[in-house]
Amino acid sequence: MRRAVGVTVVLLASAARALAADPAGTPASREAMALCNRAEDAPAAEQPALLARALALADAAVAANEGDALAHFARFCILGRQARIAGASLMSLVKLRPIRQAVDRTLALAPDFPPALLGKGSLLLNLPWVLGGDRAEGERLVRRALALDPDYFDARMTLAETLDADGRKSDALAEARRALDTAERQKDDDDAAAARRLVAKLTGP
Repeated sequence: MRRAVGVTVVLLASAARALAADPAGTPASREAMALCNRAEDAPAAEQPALLARALALADAAVAANEGDALAHFARFCILGRQARIAGASLMSLVKLRPIRQAVDRTLALAPDFPPALLGKGSLLLNLPWVLGGDRAEGERLVRRALALDPDYFDARMTLAETLDADGRKSDALAEARRALDTAERQKDDDDAAAARRLVAKLTGP
């Protein structure tokens, strides 16, 4: 689970190797997470049904075991995707609250889970201050995810983009180049292309 976030709604997806700190979950929470991931690439008409099934599974997993960190993280993924499909804005506290609660509970149960660290960090980076945004804390959480998993491409790109947005161009370029190195070592053509575009932007006129 290593894909980064959108500016409006934070989403985590995609499969990757598990780290020691990653929650194992249960069959229900793992299936909920898989459905959330699948929805990302599914045709638009199929996404609402996939996400509804995923949310039912995640909710059942939480009801069966409130300490299932992966179930809470699946809810974070699903609710974020549903909000994005609906065109929801994080400017609405009603829409934001369950998304934030899901990632906060994930981190309470699994504080060293890199995707949740990236998810919470990205949320804080993208929210306005009046809704609880905190760029310094958001950056700290993204860096923590990278300390736990230095090859976490999406966290590396998020950090590079954050540094760029804050005017720290040389630091941003260094992180973008690290992201490119990671993508090339992992032989991920799409990630490598994204990293090259960012490097080109940061080195251009």
